[in-house]
This record gives sequence, structure tokens and C-alpha cells, in this order.
Amino acid sequence: MEADAAPTRSIAAPFRAAWTASRHVLSRAARLALDIALPTLCVSCREPVDGEGVCASCWARLSFIERPYCPRLGIPFVYDPGPDMLSMEAIASPPAYMRARAAVRYDDVARTLVHALKYQDRTDLAPAMGRWMARAGGELLAGADMLVPVPLHWRRVWRRRYNQSGALARIIERQSGVKVQGDVLRRVRATEQQIGLSRAQRATNVQGAFQVSSDRQADVQGRRIVLIDDVLTSGATLDACARALLRAKAAQVDVLVFARVVEVR
Repeated sequence: MEADAAPTRSIAAPFRAAWTASRHVLSRAARLALDIALPTLCVSCREPVDGEGVCASCWARLSFIERPYCPRLGIPFVYDPGPDMLSMEAIASPPAYMRARAAVRYDDVARTLVHALKYQDRTDLAPAMGRWMARAGGELLAGADMLVPVPLHWRRVWRRRYNQSGALARIIERQSGVKVQGDVLRRVRATEQQIGLSRAQRATNVQGAFQVSSDRQADVQGRRIVLIDDVLTSGATLDACARALLRAKAAQVDVLVFARVVEVR
């Protein structure tokens, strides 16, 4: 029986290979046809765009954060106050994390990008957003041992099907070479959405919500960690994450986000 089966397998193998190859060709053809029928639209203004999600006009409206800014929180200054000058926020209420950097201000275009990535399954936006983040956080990434995306509670992951912070972290990993450790930090308690809460309510909402996995504490100890998230608003969530990592004896925690809220003065 084995002798009879061998020729059958040898004849079937080329057919399987041909079928696999034809499937790939058909898949590529289908994707090409779809791209022709449905051209990519700018996620902000909905005009056709040749590229990754944002047309040239909307790209120009993104407010990229450049120096001078607060060396601690990355808040942009209106004028250059001199080296090592901290913002009033950093002096009045220093966070648990050491430094924060953001690629852009959280304005209308940035908000549209974040909401599309977060709520509309637009994971195709992550590569461009992640590259901008890697550029903004170069000094943080240069000395980092690992990237840790802010985790979602498992119920929210089940509903959303992916973690937008994890998607951004994987792009930054490819840009910087710093490895993502997505299972180091866990959200152990489901929390309310932070939208609409005051600064004090946000801090209370996430208190005790994050924890380093017991089997990963040795991996955290003595490490320099960069937390990855999409938006920094009050900083309550990132502060709670940083405190959990520091309790596990991390040497330093920095924060890198796509956009941050900047109060107009």
C-alpha cells in the first residue's frame, strides 16, 4: 500500500503548488481591481490620495511638534526659554514617567487620524503615524530596552479586535530596532472611557487598573522602557502605566505618543 501511495503523493504535490500559486495571483489581481474601483481617500477630507491615508493639503495642516519644547513633557513653547527650562505643568505636577514626546498636536486632522485608527479599523494608517512617532521620539528610543504598548482590557480587545497602541508600537519597532513586549503590562480592571471625565476623575478611573505580569517582572527590572499610546490628554492613563512598571523596578519609563493635547494660552 505504501508503494502505491508514493506516486499519488508525488503527482499531487505539483498540483498543490500550482493551486497555491494561482491563489496568490488571483488575490493580487482582486486587490488591484479593488484599488482601481475604490481609490484610496484621504482620511480627513475624503479626497482621493496616492499614498497612506492623508493628502498633501491635510498633511500640511498637521501641527508637528518641533523644538523648542519642555524637555520633560514635550509641550511646545511659543518661544525658546533657554536650555533645560521646564514647562509650568512639569514643575507643578511632575508625572511618574521621566519624559514624554509626541509627533503632532491633537488638532482636527490628528483627531480624525486617531479616531479612524482606533474605531474604524483603519490599521493602514499605522505605518505613517508610527514613522512620525519614531522620528519624534528618537532620543527616547536611542536608550530604550523595550517598547510597551498601553494595554486594553480583554473585553475591549474582543470588541475592537486589535489594540491601536500595539499597531503603532510594531511600526516603531521596525523603525528603531527596539523590541515590543506586548505582554509585560496588563490592564487588570475594566475602566470607563476617559472622554468627558475631569482630570481628577481620569486619575481615579485608572487607579490600580494596570499591573506587570508576575512572570515578567524579572524582564522589567532595571530596564528602560518606552510606553506607546495614541494620544496624551491628561496623562492619567500613561502615569498609571508608568507607576505599575516602576513598582516592578523598571529603571526608567518614558512615553511616546502620536498626538498630545496642547492647551492654548
